[in-house]
Amino acid sequence: MNKFEYNSSDKYSKDICMKTVTMRVDDPIYDMIKLAAEGQKRNLSNFIEFATMQYLTSSQFVDNDEMTEIMNDKELVKNLMDGLNDFKNGDYTIV
Repeated sequence: MNKFEYNSSDKYSKDICMKTVTMRVDDPIYDMIKLAAEGQKRNLSNFIEFATMQYLTSSQFVDNDEMTEIMNDKELVKNLMDGLNDFKNGDYTIV
């Protein structure tokens, strides 16, 4: 569950449920993460959470120019719509 949860009153409220994640990284990578965290005056945990959110929001969304380019590619849009229709009709195989 996220650290902050959006509620109906348009405010963020602290969520009391936090998850613990244990991970292993090589020493050089740890040193890079620690140095980056120190550079932003964040603790290691907070920096990893921040960096992960930055990555996810920047890699999962397209900007307006990219979306315009996608929407102008008629063949791509047709293929995407055909794929969506196949999915809705159950006409697919998970491999």
